[in-house]
Amino acid sequence: MTGSTPGFGKFTDIINFLMEIDKLKRVERRTRLLGGGRAENSAEHSWHFAVAAMSMAPFAGSKVDIDRVIKMALLHDVVEIDTGDVLVYDLEARAAIASQEAQAAERLFGLLPAPQNSQFLALWQEYEAGTTPDAQFAGALDRVLPVLQNLHNEGQSWQENQVRLEQVLNRNTCVGDVWPDLWEHVKTQLYAAHEKGWLR
Repeated sequence: MTGSTPGFGKFTDIINFLMEIDKLKRVERRTRLLGGGRAENSAEHSWHFAVAAMSMAPFAGSKVDIDRVIKMALLHDVVEIDTGDVLVYDLEARAAIASQEAQAAERLFGLLPAPQNSQFLALWQEYEAGTTPDAQFAGALDRVLPVLQNLHNEGQSWQENQVRLEQVLNRNTCVGDVWPDLWEHVKTQLYAAHEKGWLR
């Protein structure tokens, strides 16, 4: 952490945490803002993800707690402050960075006082494990958002990173597990994107 904030009494640890996670605004992702221009940052993605969870709530089912999904959305990429963003289709890099992300979660959420430190860490770990209904819903939504952005941005990050149709289909099957009907629509659009040359 760069610079601490002494002198805020019982609020000090929380303020230090909030100032540290401000760094998420500097982590650039591969997807650009719709219409071109600069890359989105991970903080913007987390906000978009949280609003998407609220918007998709009618399709969540009775086993999903949307409030918990929103919390996961807001916390899931905080670790990128320490590790940076890794392309979802780079499976080797994703595997290599997993332990670093776990360490980053311990460090960053450890800045908070108890019980928030363990609560935030547990939510992040649940999201990463992807075994609960909340985490599965969150994971599918996190995966589908960049796909939708690319479909509305002429495949910008797919083209820049030479992503193949097969990679997108294989890496995002979790979307079909949660929303089979949405995934059918998305697949139709992916094949069309391939025909247009947006996907290899």
